[in-house]
Amino acid sequence: MDIKRNKIVIPILHVLAWLILFSIPYFLLALDQNNEQVLLKTIARSWVHLFFYGIIFYLNYFLLIDKYFFNKKITLFLILNILFIAISIYCREWLKINYFDYWLVDTIKEENFKRNRELFFYLNVIATTVPIVFAIALKTTERWVKIEKEKKEITTVKLQSEIQHLKYQLQPHFFFNSLNNIYSLVDISPEQAKSTIHSLSKLMRYLLYETGTELVSLSKEIDFMKKYIDLMKLRITKKTTVNYKFPENVNHIQIAPLMFISLIENAFKHGVSANKKSTINIEMTVENTVVIFKIENNNFPKLTADKSGSGIGLENLKKGLNLIYSDKHSLKMDVKDAMFSVILKIEI
Repeated sequence: MDIKRNKIVIPILHVLAWLILFSIPYFLLALDQNNEQVLLKTIARSWVHLFFYGIIFYLNYFLLIDKYFFNKKITLFLILNILFIAISIYCREWLKINYFDYWLVDTIKEENFKRNRELFFYLNVIATTVPIVFAIALKTTERWVKIEKEKKEITTVKLQSEIQHLKYQLQPHFFFNSLNNIYSLVDISPEQAKSTIHSLSKLMRYLLYETGTELVSLSKEIDFMKKYIDLMKLRITKKTTVNYKFPENVNHIQIAPLMFISLIENAFKHGVSANKKSTINIEMTVENTVVIFKIENNNFPKLTADKSGSGIGLENLKKGLNLIYSDKHSLKMDVKDAMFSVILKIEI
């Protein structure tokens, strides 16, 4: 869409610029000149100059700068431009002597023309160089903008690849933890294990079909978290109390998927004990454009040999937040009085 728009807008801007340039001599001279013949002659001379400036500008803009200047062939670029400047000055001087000076034979004295010939030549060289400099500046700016745009596109593709990679990491990790839960129920409660497998299939369906997009409805994400919490509650004893509170009617809010599940996993990993009472409190609120997720649980650190406490989920969460929300999030973790607390804020 941007490319098509530029193909239309840029030519229009060029046309407008030249219309303005060709109009300036008329508006300036019309204020000072009473002689209509002198006015027409002066405007015509100005237009001839602009015509040759335009030729030199577009020769550089469309051909010489790309072919020679950007390819480090500076010597050839300078030689060709010197040649074009010389041809331009010669043609303009020839037109002036043979046409324009004839009109003003009584107005311009021959001795003044000879005395100022050298000055006129230097002024012509400088004036003819201006379109070349302007063409270089314009092409360099366009090239820089194009390079920056390509860099942003490469960065975006890389970002999307990294985010997708994190999702692929999370899904097996999540599936592995869920299977461990089911395994623990097979011998104790076969019926409950069957029900858990059915719940797991719903969760996996969400992971496979709903999280493939950049953003999902916060309501769907909440529903996923509720199902997961209920799944995790099946394996804990009555010694652990789980409380959760989520906002309602948040269909209008879009958020990156799977931003909170690692924190819930972590709470069940490190906040549950087989022989001690424990509590897990989960709360989500929405304040204006900020989603606030709080979770608090007892802290029962895993032994080093216990691979279930490897922290893969939390590391993936941090990477995902930095990639997707960069400076639009805050993640605070704290351990106080044997209680581990997390506050995650995401600006949407």
